[in-house]
Amino acid sequence: MALVCAVVVAGVGPARAQVEIDINQGNVEPLPIAVTDFVSSDDLGARISQVVTADLRRSGLFAPVDKSAFIQNISDPDSSPRFEDWRVIDAQALVTGRVSQEPDGRLRAEFRLWDTFAGQQLTGQQFFTQPDNWRRVAHIIADAIYERLTGEKGYFDTRVVFVSESGPKDNRRKQLAIMDQDGANVRYLTDGNDLVLTPRFSPNRQEITYMSFEGGQPRVYLLQLETGQRELVGNFPGMTFSPRFSPDGQKVVMSLQQDGNANIYTMDLRSRQTTRLTSTAAIDTSPSYSPDGNRVVFESDRGGRQQLYVMNADGSGQQRISFGDGSYSTPVWSPRGDLIAFTKQSGGKFSIGVMRPDGSGERILTSGFHNEGPTWAPNGRVLMFFRQPAGSGGPQLYSIDLTGYNEQAIQTPNYGSDPAWSPLLEN
Repeated sequence: MALVCAVVVAGVGPARAQVEIDINQGNVEPLPIAVTDFVSSDDLGARISQVVTADLRRSGLFAPVDKSAFIQNISDPDSSPRFEDWRVIDAQALVTGRVSQEPDGRLRAEFRLWDTFAGQQLTGQQFFTQPDNWRRVAHIIADAIYERLTGEKGYFDTRVVFVSESGPKDNRRKQLAIMDQDGANVRYLTDGNDLVLTPRFSPNRQEITYMSFEGGQPRVYLLQLETGQRELVGNFPGMTFSPRFSPDGQKVVMSLQQDGNANIYTMDLRSRQTTRLTSTAAIDTSPSYSPDGNRVVFESDRGGRQQLYVMNADGSGQQRISFGDGSYSTPVWSPRGDLIAFTKQSGGKFSIGVMRPDGSGERILTSGFHNEGPTWAPNGRVLMFFRQPAGSGGPQLYSIDLTGYNEQAIQTPNYGSDPAWSPLLEN
């Protein structure tokens, strides 16, 4: 991927924002923000502005002001805006910018973020990249705005790998696909001739594991997304979910089935040596590491139905943490370490919820006919999952934030399932 460079625009002081969002509140009131069309010689400035606006709106933390309400037309983004023109339309923050082409053909994009009530600039940056990388620059700008106003990293400059499904319900064609987090730039990674399931992102590389039934047997592959290089991890006849990476990317944790039961194992990706972590006559599956690598959450029916358990990374200290009605599955540890997401089946519904690692504070974020497969954005504030509707339709991807109020459908060319969110891309 083309390198994107950022430098701070001159003249930016360490201004203290009067405009800030406390995202640790329960239900945050979205911040009114005006994002102007970036000044440019063509429509590229307006397109970048549209992507920035859409990212901020989808987060649920910002309420972009309609451009038809703008009073001032920004023609020189280097000059201070007329703050009173933006305060009168209740735009508490303002984004201005410019897009131009360098003599060597590279794109130069710059932006400034203003606090309209304090009448000062909060931040400003400029980026140089190839022209076809403009959409990624827009996501990086949205991340910079998000971080400056919330104090936390954004999640817009990320990708999601998922299973693209097409064809009739009884004969689905499933391809591995990847897209930007907003559903743009879909690219197919497999041809659809073999069944693929449960892709998983590496926490520190643009690399995924996934399960393929190539030749009729479940095989786990490592795929380098930038080079397309594929490597066989192994043949695992009893496996139903792909492995998940350890936080350092050096190991994977997985469930292997033998003699009617399934247990949790780790595998060192360099030596291919496996270590067994659980030993029960039950089905132990869906393991996921904590972000510090010290613990693993998994699901097990050892108590009679699927529940969530946590253990140390060496298999010791196994402890049940879910005690609500129904059954719990597909646990995933948050990148922040503070929560575990899960799927819960109860009362004929499938719900996506979160709880603390000790099992306290359980909250259901969304329920439906069939919701499944949560995956975390890298800042630990948003989840993506898939929903299978009743009837003959196919699954669709959705995102929802931790408040449970901001559910968004992610549009994909075909049906979509099994999403896995990437870490933030590297510049």
